[in-house]
Amino acid sequence: MKSIFIFLLAFVTVTTFAQKDFQGKATYMSKTTMDMSNFGRGGRQMSEAQKKQIAERMKSMLEKTFILSFNKTASIYKEDAKLAAPTADGGRGFRFGGFAGGGTKYKNTKENVALESTELFGKKFLISDKMEQPKWELGSETKQIGNYTCFKATLIKDVDPLDFSNMRRRGNRNNDKDETKKDSTKVTKLSEEIEIPKQVEVTAWYTPQIPVSNGPAEYWGLPGLILEINSGRTTVLCTEIIINPAEKEDIEKPTKGKKITREEYNTTVKEKMEEMRERFSGGRNGGRRGGRF
Repeated sequence: MKSIFIFLLAFVTVTTFAQKDFQGKATYMSKTTMDMSNFGRGGRQMSEAQKKQIAERMKSMLEKTFILSFNKTASIYKEDAKLAAPTADGGRGFRFGGFAGGGTKYKNTKENVALESTELFGKKFLISDKMEQPKWELGSETKQIGNYTCFKATLIKDVDPLDFSNMRRRGNRNNDKDETKKDSTKVTKLSEEIEIPKQVEVTAWYTPQIPVSNGPAEYWGLPGLILEINSGRTTVLCTEIIINPAEKEDIEKPTKGKKITREEYNTTVKEKMEEMRERFSGGRNGGRRGGRF
């Protein structure tokens, strides 16, 4: 009887994912922690009450809910519109954490197309990303996430220069548990006191029970849907999966916005950040420097 049950379960699974109009919907909770131990100016440490107050104010930036709508080859990943808080610039603003932001990420693993539709200070952009096969190292370790058996995979990944979730004060490398040992010396200078690693180790947990090579944010390339990602101080965990939901999403390429590469977009954001820094600090131009895209 047990053998018959396993056979029937496998048959139902194969039949479900073989359907031409197959689609799935996965909800992910993203949470980023911050090292508050070195916050403060002029060497003066903040009190625990001050740290707690700042953490509460940043909670909406550090804790988010995302929806991944996917079929056998493509996906749309975006923040849950019902829970997303509006930003001052009407869009995503600056990212805090690799998975944050109000944009929409599109991936097509068959055509190797990765696009992100987003908005920065009222201007829409359509960002194209390189979609090279990730060099995952597959492991044999397993764990249960909900009703799914998941396998472990790891990856050494270049850090997005706009991802400030791993920033730290200089001189504290030995105390940072999240820093990858394989690249302990390479850093990107943000200021005289702050740095972020250029690379980070990513741990993924995927389930072959959902045989689609997809996952949250930019992650893909495993023999099953990725249900959990741990990258630096950010954890993204799947909390709900619906196979063939009643209301299906149109999984199509975004088309609106100025077409731009990821490198060009990062340069644009850095320039805008520098303009804002000069404006608020009373730079050489008296804070009246005009910004443009």
